Amino acid sequence: MKGPVEMRATNSNPIGSAQHPLRPCAAPSPRTLNGAIEPTAMRCARRRYLALIALLVVIAVGGCRARPLVTWMQGRMDMDGDMRMAGAMEMDGRIETVLRADNNASRLVAVPVAFPASAQRESSSASLAARARIAIVDVDGVLLNQPSNGLGSPSENPVALFDEKLAALEADASIDAIVVRINSPGGGVTASDIMRRRLEAFRSRTHKPVVACIMDVGAGGAYYIATSCDKIVAHPTSLVGGIGVVLNVYYLEDAFVNFGVVALPVKSGQRIDSPSPIRPLEDDERQDLETMARQLHQRFIAAVRASRPRLAQSADSPTAPDAPAIFDGRVVLAPAALEAGLVDSIGYLDDSVRLAQQLAGKPGDVQLIMLRRDSDRAYTALDISPSSAASLRLLPVKIPGLERSSLPTFLYMWQPEPTLESSGMQ
Repeated sequence: MKGPVEMRATNSNPIGSAQHPLRPCAAPSPRTLNGAIEPTAMRCARRRYLALIALLVVIAVGGCRARPLVTWMQGRMDMDGDMRMAGAMEMDGRIETVLRADNNASRLVAVPVAFPASAQRESSSASLAARARIAIVDVDGVLLNQPSNGLGSPSENPVALFDEKLAALEADASIDAIVVRINSPGGGVTASDIMRRRLEAFRSRTHKPVVACIMDVGAGGAYYIATSCDKIVAHPTSLVGGIGVVLNVYYLEDAFVNFGVVALPVKSGQRIDSPSPIRPLEDDERQDLETMARQLHQRFIAAVRASRPRLAQSADSPTAPDAPAIFDGRVVLAPAALEAGLVDSIGYLDDSVRLAQQLAGKPGDVQLIMLRRDSDRAYTALDISPSSAASLRLLPVKIPGLERSSLPTFLYMWQPEPTLESSGMQ
């Protein structure tokens, strides 16, 4: 609670009232004691003693005069377990409570998570002290350098969250290796490139082994990130690849006519609105966009070839006769990816952890940790960070161009259907 809380307690006879027991001693009236007149001083003293006793009784029962009690509570207050309150509590004044709708209220902390039971062994006290400490960094969903907003739950920016996690692990000397757990079709070209470069910087500065583990899918920009790891492990049912570039452009002029919508753009510069959804795409505009897509594709291919020595050496152009077919943007299952040299082995998450442990030279037991905020759960190595927000859209499809935040962007992303845009392409 932040802000003043005012509590008042009032007695019915404040000081200075006519009924208050400490009012000034009035003029004494003569009294007799055993037939003699009682001295005035004695009578006044006795009255004061009685008044004092009465005052103490009043204070004990009803309190003294009204005095406001203002309490300020600032900062953080943690309450663990059950809180029980017996009796009545009255508060008079303003109580201000601030509830955050996002999960960015705290810094990342290392949370121990359960290691797969099939791979865990009995641990002795001696081995616990020398066990390897391996961090799991999750890369999930569509990768764009921006958060997605929903019903009171704006999600994290995946690029910023990835950078924050690597910075925390870089500062933690107790971490022996990391496993990048990937389950993503890719995302924006620039976002993927930033994340890949950040992972390369982590490796060069820490010299700690990094193993990528592909879950359901590791395609497009997600695979682009995986190529910066020391080793890549794919689940037997993983989809791998998507080495290509896509720019989604929509033509909506006819649809606008059906709804009576007329676009009246005001512009200076012939191509400032290219590609525009309200007019046909000119041939020279298409050629320019395709040229940019080819250049970004070449960058992707060069990164894959530089980090995957098992890939067949061929000409620089993906359209060359001897270029591997894997460069045409397709995705393949893990066995085909292993045969093509896109991954190093087929296994599960615990196999990736053991491989990272082996590369770190720390045999024995393993402690797994994940980086989480206070409001995020993490109990097992399969938990994910909340990366997408609840959507307010009635339709799952989001068409770029209908709102300013939905601008087309080049994507390193395997995108078989447009509904993927609703989860990431803003």
